[in-house]
Amino acid sequence: YYQFIIPIKNMDTPMSESNQPHSSPYPHMLAPLDLGFTTLKNRVLMGSMHVGLEEEKGGFAKLAAFYAARAKGGVGLIVTGGISPNIAGWVAPFAGRMSSSRHAKKHQVITDAVHAEAGKICMQILHSGRYGYHPLNVSASAVKSPITPFKPKSLSTRGVYKTINDYAQCAVYAQSAGYDGVEIMGSEGYLINQFFCERTNFRDDEFGGSLENRARLAIETVKQTRAEVGPNFIIIYRLSMLDLVEGGAPWDEVVYLAKAIEAAGATLINTGIGWHESRVPTIATSVPRAAFTWITQRMKSEVTIPLITTNRINTPEVAEQVLADGHADMVSMARPFLADPDFVAKAMRNQSDQINTCIACNQACLDHAFEQKRASCLVNPQACYETELIFKTVGQAKKLAVIGAGPAGLAFATYAAKRGHDVHLYEQSSAIGGQFNYAKQVPGKEEFYETLRYYARMIEVLGVQLHLNTRVDAKALAGQGFAEVIMATGIKPRDLTIPGHDHTKVMSYIDVLRDHKPVGQKVAVIGAGGIGFDVSEYLVEHENLTTNLDKWLTHWGIDKNYTTPGSLTEKHITPTTREVYLLQRKTSKVGKGLGKTTGWIHRTSLAHHQVKMMSGVSYEKIDDAGLHIMVGDEYQILDVDHVIVCAGQEPLRELETQLQALSIPLHIIGGAYEAGELDAKRAIRQGAELAAKI
Repeated sequence: YYQFIIPIKNMDTPMSESNQPHSSPYPHMLAPLDLGFTTLKNRVLMGSMHVGLEEEKGGFAKLAAFYAARAKGGVGLIVTGGISPNIAGWVAPFAGRMSSSRHAKKHQVITDAVHAEAGKICMQILHSGRYGYHPLNVSASAVKSPITPFKPKSLSTRGVYKTINDYAQCAVYAQSAGYDGVEIMGSEGYLINQFFCERTNFRDDEFGGSLENRARLAIETVKQTRAEVGPNFIIIYRLSMLDLVEGGAPWDEVVYLAKAIEAAGATLINTGIGWHESRVPTIATSVPRAAFTWITQRMKSEVTIPLITTNRINTPEVAEQVLADGHADMVSMARPFLADPDFVAKAMRNQSDQINTCIACNQACLDHAFEQKRASCLVNPQACYETELIFKTVGQAKKLAVIGAGPAGLAFATYAAKRGHDVHLYEQSSAIGGQFNYAKQVPGKEEFYETLRYYARMIEVLGVQLHLNTRVDAKALAGQGFAEVIMATGIKPRDLTIPGHDHTKVMSYIDVLRDHKPVGQKVAVIGAGGIGFDVSEYLVEHENLTTNLDKWLTHWGIDKNYTTPGSLTEKHITPTTREVYLLQRKTSKVGKGLGKTTGWIHRTSLAHHQVKMMSGVSYEKIDDAGLHIMVGDEYQILDVDHVIVCAGQEPLRELETQLQALSIPLHIIGGAYEAGELDAKRAIRQGAELAAKI
């Protein structure tokens, strides 16, 4: 499969129009797809993402700019974030809804903007069912979701028929708004999925019990929608091919539904993977690339309409291989179009080395969405801010000095150079990246290599003058003609102050991740923030599962043969040889501050390896016996070989005073501005925002 890190082509010479290859660099991905009544210009779908602009004041104009940028970037077909067909289907109160001509009129600015860029766009119709974060939610049965606080009301039979009509009318309104089609969301555990699975359907009417009855809502919705919108309108059905929950659908039932959906009039079937309540990661960076395309390939022999595959496809090379191997007719990529709106256009120009690759961190996209904030992208802070964060070419270039080539410095340097400034980037070490160079070594975070690859290439393309192995100070910068100085010197680990802090057992995370000093078999990690979790995973994960799909599937208990409902089976964990304690002073749950959509994965991964996670710990001293701690009223001695300190950071601002003496405008960004937990999202955004206005 395609979970490996793709080697990048020769990066010495930028690809210009004059040296383009005549043949398509990605012939399968860039081939048109004939749907009969319309043709898609390539095989790339921008998958659905709810970005929060749907509910913002003035959000439709911002959405129009967001989608137009992706259409201009060459994507074959766009699917919007989920829009509810009625109030009961809201994801949250006053979320996006399409149930009147008034709603439809607001969407015309989006479709007009996309069509102006020669793009095509479908609106996703999503009824959240029991996932609705409000007291009006409904479902097949009155069974509460484990991830929302409100127990749903069971829809009456009459209510189900009304909901089917609401779906169809929603599609009609979408058609009047100028959309090229709709995607009917039947996966990820939303309403239609809730009706289809015995896990959540305990009805005894014509919508419950037998397979035919449980499938009726999905089939009738597609059938009635097709009848209302006519033959020349795209209908995508998002089919849950792998539920990945107990009580999920068996394979024969999934096939039955797929065939019935095709017969009901769908144009395309999109692959859905996992319910939101599933305890199997499906899109995080630790998931191998293209980890689920095998299930779409299995479905191809069952239906004749084109199939779309999805999840963790983030480079043109991976997409091309998936299609070349016949796993699907189209590939869906959602977050990669947050990271780079020009993904397809760059692939067409054979410039994949200039694509800002999605690293599947979820920090600025899904985490924001689930916290009801506007989504964006850690590696591309302009995503969803197209009308606000604008990089205009400067009228008069300035000579700028940037000290530090970590995420903040890299972001500033490249954006400022893009605007036309003369940028000099100074880095005291032999490589760019700063703290990213540590993160990329953690199992499951190898995608960070891609971000550093991207910045290295942009430094070349944009003409940033990079000075590695160069430690600068005010004296070195004086008289060089710099108009402004940007200090992005990063952080330093906070020292431990307890007795024995200088004992030979004590190490910092820098010793482990940068210097690769030997670590013993019994380890205590002080500090359970992001770095503490990273270090712990680095110590206990002895296999890189992201490069071995079959082992990853086995590790998470996914039955590739699909002999069990929901495709779940027993997990097989390779035991660790280390005994690790992960400790924090706070009395809250260990890992509570991690990302909302990925924190549970990190906690589960450590639990798999019997890492002992302890909160409410007071550190007394370190000596030959080990780490002395108090947990509540209990005194303990942890007999460990090493104590690794991950107890926070401090801004590294040693140059600030002398730089201020230069009487040159000084800006401080990134970790040097505020340390806290290492926060690449904030650092890159700070660098971008400063570059936009300097």
